[in-house]
Amino acid sequence: MLGTKRFQHVIETPEPGKWELSGYEASLPITEKSNPLTQDLDKANAEQIVQLLGQCDAEIFQEEGQIMPAYQRLYSESILTTMVHVAGKVHEVLKEPEGGLVVLSGGGTSGRMAFLMSVSFNQLMKGLGQKPLYTYLIAGGDRSVVASREGTEDSALHGIEELKKVTAGKKRVIVIGISVGLSAPFVAGQMDFCMNNSDIFLPVLVGFNPVNMARNDPIEDWNSTFREIAQRMQKLQEKQKAFVLNPAIGPEGLSGSSRMKGGSATKILLETLLLAAHHTVERDMGARRSCLLEILRTFERAHKVTYSQGPKIASLMKQASTSLQKKGRVYLVGWQTLGIIAIMDGVECIHTFGADFQDVRGFLIGDHSDMFNQKEEIVAQGPQFSFSQEDFLTSILPSLTEKDTVLFIFTLDDNLTEVETLVEQVKKKTPNIQALAHSTVGQYLPASLKKLFPSMISITWPLLFFDYAGNFIQKFQRELSTKWVLNTVSTGAHVLCGKILHNHMLDLRLRNSKLFWRGLAMLQRFSEQPKAQCIESLLKAIHFPQELSEEIREAPISRHIQVAHEKEQVIPKALLTLLFRCSIPEAEAQLAAAPSVCEAIRNALLRAGRKRHADSLDTLKSTTG
Repeated sequence: MLGTKRFQHVIETPEPGKWELSGYEASLPITEKSNPLTQDLDKANAEQIVQLLGQCDAEIFQEEGQIMPAYQRLYSESILTTMVHVAGKVHEVLKEPEGGLVVLSGGGTSGRMAFLMSVSFNQLMKGLGQKPLYTYLIAGGDRSVVASREGTEDSALHGIEELKKVTAGKKRVIVIGISVGLSAPFVAGQMDFCMNNSDIFLPVLVGFNPVNMARNDPIEDWNSTFREIAQRMQKLQEKQKAFVLNPAIGPEGLSGSSRMKGGSATKILLETLLLAAHHTVERDMGARRSCLLEILRTFERAHKVTYSQGPKIASLMKQASTSLQKKGRVYLVGWQTLGIIAIMDGVECIHTFGADFQDVRGFLIGDHSDMFNQKEEIVAQGPQFSFSQEDFLTSILPSLTEKDTVLFIFTLDDNLTEVETLVEQVKKKTPNIQALAHSTVGQYLPASLKKLFPSMISITWPLLFFDYAGNFIQKFQRELSTKWVLNTVSTGAHVLCGKILHNHMLDLRLRNSKLFWRGLAMLQRFSEQPKAQCIESLLKAIHFPQELSEEIREAPISRHIQVAHEKEQVIPKALLTLLFRCSIPEAEAQLAAAPSVCEAIRNALLRAGRKRHADSLDTLKSTTG
């Protein structure tokens, strides 16, 4: 099996204790490494979790030399220069819009960010009386915006076909492909296609690994690896025929969870760049480094403002965790684009923590009629695709119980009478209600609404005196702040529920190839068994009760993912079989008897460690005695 091409790129399991090198695993891309800050995240209390995740998010803004000195950072001269060049290209399309289009594209979190930003910048253009020039692509289509459908990002051909559809008849197209780990085939295919059709297309790749850490295993339906495509783009950057924007932002607080820091950094980088492009069009001048820095600093200030609310964020986290432990639900009800942030957070808990789609759910209050490319894909498609105000009122409100937590997310510019009415309705069903309310200096929450909430995270933003496009900075600050709060709360709630081992998502679902390889790396890390045994155990856990035939062993990764897609506890089962050399049913029994998945694994690691220690002592005695 080790001879198969599919597993050739997997490193052999390092010697015990050799995973760490200067605080980072040498063999893994930055986005997949374990962050030393959070190596004991599973032992932290709510207040400590907020502090640790806040420190991880602050790494986005660290400058060269502070950490990982060998890598370019967000504020590095090379990144700022590339941002100026890309803003200049967007400026050209905005200035002569006929036949022009800006496409934002990605899979999973990156695709949802593409959706959010295209909605925002089209809204900006409409407000200026201009024809919208932005669109988005997400692997799996619009259903992937509101539901977890991660496997769809593994096809390069799917990415190209979707790109061809939205750009038909266009003469000048900028395609911004977002792949946090420089790994998604959906984006790789689009970047390759753009380079091969440079008379119309300009590709811009956004991610947070150095190009030499881009994914290098074969893409099943394409003839290049992601790394080869990114390297080709780097060469074309000298002629401004392609661009790569890939600052290092440090490992995620929860290892590999790109929905967190990766998603936030995507938002910060691209909104800065695109706002600068619009700003220069209004003033009829080129993009400037000073303009980029001014916007980036507002996002950096948003981090300080958000995490100054640490104790209240921790309180909300504890409430959410209590609801989940009691088999209740957590509902995130947001107005306008804050509702999109809420939907994203809920959807991403499914594959990150192996959660049920009902555990944490987001809802959007407000008009969403012109947001989606293919709205018919998600309307009346079943409960998993429910996200609107009407869905909440008809499907959720009648069944709310005292075990559930509901968080209301709004700004003081929203319809506060509407907010108050909904809060009163919910409060009749559950006392566990909280608010995340954004205001501007001089705005005050009506007393009648304020008294309804036992607890509230109230964030006040300074007045910004900018032009119309500049006013969007405050909107983006509020969205980013909301994302940080929700990511921290939902991650922390699952940590407190025993879903995390150290800082690893042990119970993730293998919904795409990236998660498959991540799961395999975890088996190697925690079992310390050879690569071949880890692969065998993973495939057994995926395909059980079917016996592993040579046909299954030689099958493409996509087949394994297809089988694993809806299976629970695949990684924990595989790990237990490795630690104890037991069968899958025996591993299942151990998991069923434990209070949590991580408790079962933690105990197993202790027992396996003691056994290894005893074995080494026996060996020592036999050789000396």
